[in-house]
Amino acid sequence: MTTTTQPASVFQKSIAFSRDFCMYTVKGGKVYYSWLLFLSFFVLVGLVTTFIQMTTGLVVTGASDQIVWELFVSNFIHCPSIASAAVLVVTPAYIYKRKDMKQLAVIGEAIAMVFVIIGLTFIIFHMGRPDRSWHAIPLIGIFNFPSSVLTYDIIVLNVYLVLNAVAVFYYLYKHYVGQPLNTTFYTPLIWFAVAWGPFIHIITAFILSSNAQIAVWHSALMPFSFLAMAAAAGPGLVIVTLLVIRKFTKLEVQDSVIDFFSQVIIWGVGLLILMFAVEFFTELYPATHHAAPLEYAINGHNGMNPYGPWFWSIMTIFVVQFFLLCIKKVRKSYNFMLPLLCISVFLSVLFEKPSVLIFPAFSPTPLGEYAIYRPTLIEICNILFIWAGGFILLTMVLKGVVGVLVGDVQDSSVAVEGGAK
Repeated sequence: MTTTTQPASVFQKSIAFSRDFCMYTVKGGKVYYSWLLFLSFFVLVGLVTTFIQMTTGLVVTGASDQIVWELFVSNFIHCPSIASAAVLVVTPAYIYKRKDMKQLAVIGEAIAMVFVIIGLTFIIFHMGRPDRSWHAIPLIGIFNFPSSVLTYDIIVLNVYLVLNAVAVFYYLYKHYVGQPLNTTFYTPLIWFAVAWGPFIHIITAFILSSNAQIAVWHSALMPFSFLAMAAAAGPGLVIVTLLVIRKFTKLEVQDSVIDFFSQVIIWGVGLLILMFAVEFFTELYPATHHAAPLEYAINGHNGMNPYGPWFWSIMTIFVVQFFLLCIKKVRKSYNFMLPLLCISVFLSVLFEKPSVLIFPAFSPTPLGEYAIYRPTLIEICNILFIWAGGFILLTMVLKGVVGVLVGDVQDSSVAVEGGAK
C-alpha cells in the first residue's frame, strides 16, 4: 500500500515561513548577541521608567505650561525622515532598474517599516494616556477627519506602514518558497509606496505649520527642509546598515551602492544648509517679532542661553560634514570615515529637532516669557527605551531579511538553485 503526500497549502507555508523567519532572527554569533544585550539594558531600565510615566502621567517629564511638546515629539519628527528615505533605496532599484540595488530594496522597505513603528511609539508616549488612543480609530472613536491635521498624519503613517509591511513580507515569502513575484500585484504596490513616502514627512511639517501661535514655523520651506533632512539622515543609516551587513553576512553589497547613497547625502546636506540659510535670512533680516524664537535659539535672551551652544555646534557640524563628504577619499573610506560621517549626520539631524526647531519655538510665550526645556531622567530613559527597542526590532528584522535573501531561510522543498526572480 502506497501513501501520497499532499502538497502544503499556502496557509501551512505561511506558518512555516513565519516560524523559520522568527527562529533565524534569534540565532547569531557573539557580536550579534552582544549588540542585542547592550540594547536590552536600556529596555530593562526603560520598562521601569515607562511604568512610572504610565501610572503617574506626563508630570514626570520636562513638559510645562510654556513648552508642552517633550522630547517624544522631537524624536518622532526624526523618524519619518528615516522612513520616507526608503524611497531612495526603492526608486533606483525599480524605476531606474539598477541591478546592484534590486535585491537591497527590501532592506530599505524594512527600515521604513520599523521607523514608522518607532515614530508611532513616541506618539504613544507623548499622549500620556495611551489607553485613550482608541478615540483616533475611525468608526470607533471620534476621528475628526478632515478638520484635524493630526488625522492626516495618522492616515499617511499607518498606510505607509501597511504598504511597506506587505511589500517586505510578500517579497520574502515568495523568495522563501522559491516562487516568482506576481508583478501585477507587487509592482503597483512598490510604485504606490514610493509615491506615498514623501507624504509622511510633508504632513508632519504641516502639523507644525498649522500651529497659529508659533510664527517661526510658518514657513513654506519647512516641508522641503524636512525632505532634505530625510535625504541626508536616511541614506546615512542605510549606508551604515549595508556596511554592517556586508561585513557580517554573505549578502553582497557592491561599492557602487554605497557610493550612490554617499552622493545622495552630499546633496541632502547641501540642500539642508541652503534652506537653513534662506530661512534664517528671511527671519532675521526684517528682524520683526516673528524672529524672536530664532534669535533666542541663536543668542539666548537676557543672559539665558540654553540652546545657543547646540545651535552653533549643529550648524558647524553640518558644514564640516558637507565639505568632508565632497572629498572622494573620505567617501571611499568605507571602514572608518564614511560610517563615522553617516552616524554624525544621523545624530545631528536628530539633535537639531529639539534644540533648534521645537523647544526655542515656544519662547516667547503669549505672556512674553522665555522658557527652558529640561528633560527629566525618566524622560531620557524612556527615550532610550524606545530607541533601544526600535533598534532591537530593526536588527532582528534585518537579520531575517538577509537570511531569506542569502538562502539560509528557505522552504525545505525548494531546490538550492531555485528562488524568486
